Amino acid sequence: MTSELPYGSWPSLITAEAASAASPRIDGARFVGEDVWWGEPVPAEAGRVAVRRRGDGGDVEDVLPAPWNARSTVHEYGGGAWTADEAGTLFFVEKTDQRVYSVVDGTVRPLTPVAGHARHGGLEWRDGVLLAVREEHDPGLAVPRRAIVRIPVDGSAADDDAAIVVLVRGSDFVAQPALSPDGTHLAWVAWNHPNMPWERAEVRVGRIEGGTVGEWTAPVTGDRSVLQPRWLDEQTLLYLDDASGRWNLMRWRLGDEAPRASFAPADADTGGGLWVLGLSWYTIADDHVVAVRTDGADHVVTVDPATGATTTLPVPAVSGVVIEDARGARALVSGAVPGGGTGVWSVDASDGTVVAVRESSPPWGEEWTPRATAVTVDGPSGPVHAFAYPPTNPDVTAADGERPPYVVFVHGGPTSHVGPVASSRAAYLTSRGIGVLDVNYGGSTGYGRAYRERLRGQWGVVDVADVVAAARGLIDGGLADPDRVAIAGGSAGGWTVLGALVTGDVFSAGISRYGVGDARALAEDTHDFEARYLDGLIGPLPEAEQLYIQRSPLTHAERFSAPLLLLQGSEDAVVPPAQSEAIRDALSARGVPHAYVLYEGEGHGFRRAETIVHALESEYAFLGAVFGFDTPGVAPIELQR
Repeated sequence: MTSELPYGSWPSLITAEAASAASPRIDGARFVGEDVWWGEPVPAEAGRVAVRRRGDGGDVEDVLPAPWNARSTVHEYGGGAWTADEAGTLFFVEKTDQRVYSVVDGTVRPLTPVAGHARHGGLEWRDGVLLAVREEHDPGLAVPRRAIVRIPVDGSAADDDAAIVVLVRGSDFVAQPALSPDGTHLAWVAWNHPNMPWERAEVRVGRIEGGTVGEWTAPVTGDRSVLQPRWLDEQTLLYLDDASGRWNLMRWRLGDEAPRASFAPADADTGGGLWVLGLSWYTIADDHVVAVRTDGADHVVTVDPATGATTTLPVPAVSGVVIEDARGARALVSGAVPGGGTGVWSVDASDGTVVAVRESSPPWGEEWTPRATAVTVDGPSGPVHAFAYPPTNPDVTAADGERPPYVVFVHGGPTSHVGPVASSRAAYLTSRGIGVLDVNYGGSTGYGRAYRERLRGQWGVVDVADVVAAARGLIDGGLADPDRVAIAGGSAGGWTVLGALVTGDVFSAGISRYGVGDARALAEDTHDFEARYLDGLIGPLPEAEQLYIQRSPLTHAERFSAPLLLLQGSEDAVVPPAQSEAIRDALSARGVPHAYVLYEGEGHGFRRAETIVHALESEYAFLGAVFGFDTPGVAPIELQR
């Protein structure tokens, strides 16, 4: 029998501790001998990334034990921090020193020297060769220098930096190296400032002569995003190209003219924002391609390269899908499922069989997990896509006629995407009677290039208008209490939170995690990977300086009136604490209710269990204080003025 309580004050078995440990994301997966290995963060161990496998008895065991932490900081966001060979040798980047190590039978030894200026990521093992992206932060360089390198696996470079072979450099950024099966050619992705890889990037192909790449060519060039080269055979290269408006699979033979059309065209994206190294949207499994296609939600398909024939596979993941590895006709796929769990599945491209390798579900029952409803509303720039999650609790209901409070989630990036899966953060709130609306505002991936480019030159305008339109859609549909709608976002999402609070009155409260308040300061202070990102989002400096000033929420500090919670990591190199602290000071000067929490040792994104727990409880307590409901089991928060 259910009880009746006001929205927001519902007792819930989904504690912040349970939410922090639920369904960890998968950080790479590989076939190794007869096993499958995968990486996953461990919040209870300071967020380190462990590499794991399933032992003979079925229990999960660590291949990379504590305190080792497989985490790259190339581009600050890292990625591709581990790989393995067929015999069971693990290669990984240790977070603390960014050296590459190998692990054989539990013995860890360095493969690269002690060099505080060098970082590694995007590890790629193919046919006895270990490739990596190397990023050098030499004090004598104005900006980091990057290259694709070959690292000897015999340990000969552990004390000799000269033993690391630089295969190619010459562009501001490199990623996704692919060695041809006969070892004669290298393909890779390259791009230069001021572009981001989803704006303009090219695949380059060069012959390896004397151990390095000399001359190279690009199958296609121009205003397109070309990603993830993979060799079908010694002469044939597959890659992704969004010239049609969608990232689709392309095929090119050495020496041929550029292809004019995809061999498997689709009104969906096989590709996305290359924020981290090691991402893979397809792989080659014998005579088939296994790929993810995204149009709001993800689905996995097999494609026959000869005919283009496509078959959808029954992989349960619908969000964050990565095509990790292949062996023979089998491919490894990771992602998140509608119930909030994550997993790794082995799919057989020859017959469509899908076998779960590792699945995790939240520790609470499915009756506690909200299911996504796809929502589309009209915005000033066109349709706006979102996923709605209503209050969900099997034991409690609200009085007839009461409308629930809602929190509008704004993802970071801004060139990113959320799929139809309730995060543990969302379930924590919905189980307490607070609805969540997750918005893919204009500029998000997953809906084609035209949708992405709505934000070009319009950051702080289109994103703000879209989240406002999404919130008004909830209110106009009678789904949310118009006086109790909050907005929450992190990083670029925090910018949109702050922008929405100073340009309108639809939101009664805001939560900003390491949000951007001053675009001009961000352009000066942020790291090299995003140093020119704002050229496309707002405009180049100094020509567009007045736009930077006009768009920045801090410029309009006198318009802040809604209560605001600010959460920040002390070691954030992407959005430094000065941004949140400037907002805090502006709120204090105006007497606006607020709270500021600085988490020591955290960077851009919270990883430690204790931080995640405190942040969740702080957000819930903040909403209770602002919207006037009790927060059972969570202490009140003190708001400053």
